[in-house]
Amino acid sequence: MNIAKLSFGQVFTLVLSGTILSAVVLNLANYEVPAGLMLAIGLELVIGLSVFAYLNNSVIYCLKRIVEAFITLLVIATFTFALLRLMPGGPFDEEKALPPEIKANIEKKYGLDKPPLTQYLNYLKGVATLEFGESYKYIGRSVGDIISESFPASFVLGLYAFVLSFVIGIPLGLFAASRHNTFWDNLAMGVSISGVALPNFLIGSVLIIIFSYWLKVLPPALWDSPIYYVLPVVTLGVRPAAFIARLTRSSVLDVIGSDYIRTAKSKGLSNFTVLYKHVLKNSLIPVLTYSGPLLAGILSGSFVIEILFAVPGIGKHLVQSVSNRDYPLILGLTLLYSVLLVVSNLIVDLLYSFFDPRISLA
Repeated sequence: MNIAKLSFGQVFTLVLSGTILSAVVLNLANYEVPAGLMLAIGLELVIGLSVFAYLNNSVIYCLKRIVEAFITLLVIATFTFALLRLMPGGPFDEEKALPPEIKANIEKKYGLDKPPLTQYLNYLKGVATLEFGESYKYIGRSVGDIISESFPASFVLGLYAFVLSFVIGIPLGLFAASRHNTFWDNLAMGVSISGVALPNFLIGSVLIIIFSYWLKVLPPALWDSPIYYVLPVVTLGVRPAAFIARLTRSSVLDVIGSDYIRTAKSKGLSNFTVLYKHVLKNSLIPVLTYSGPLLAGILSGSFVIEILFAVPGIGKHLVQSVSNRDYPLILGLTLLYSVLLVVSNLIVDLLYSFFDPRISLA
């Protein structure tokens, strides 16, 4: 390989792939991934996307989207704060009422005795400095500490499930489309429909029975080493993989009837070359559109999966914070999910022009 002839995109892909692969190998070898390596991956992504936007004349578009993202996050923070304050009851309303003086002292400690506008301004000041305050239910623990302790497990679980869903879904959808209206097409789509329809807790329970109790080859729960990842990752990845397979099949069938595909076939190209070189790339736009919300949702934790497999992730905090009326934790987790959604959608929008050059973001 002549490095001097490589484009920026190829060099960037090689460097980023090597860095990510290093982090994956360390994680699967049950070593802690250094914070510096994670920072390097983040910087490489930011630099790569910035250069990609510059080369595609999309800098103004990206700046507009970033401004819109901050406005969106401000609106989400404001509405979340307002809804929590408008809900009946309070975070310290128990079945057995607290003595008024004790309740007043607790509310004073957390600043709940101040006017709502003052609370809101203090909250925005904390968001600006990434200080979300102390949890009401986890005494002595800040929201930042809870997120930093539980988010890595959810991130690893979600990331592997996200990759697995694409590794399974795209080839399955392409296979079904290439054998349209045959037994194999019907079988692949039957499996996909089952994957979408069956709930995660049922799939996870069946996998535990088969692989943990009958075959005894995989642990049924906990998150101690990479072998514990297998069942929760597969369980979480089944539904998005099935949905991606259906999207890919539908999109491939639309593209495969295009004039340029008929031209490629008339030149004597093999079906494999036509499918993987010409059809697939132009069929991924619907899958990309779905991948933005999917990535944000899957990285922010799954309550059912984390409870079923005893994964110490963030999903349980998101659900329990609502029932506990833990205002700081609810606000912190809501903003975390919102940031993931905004960032993933921005990345997806930039990738549109890569997979289909006809799409201009300028």
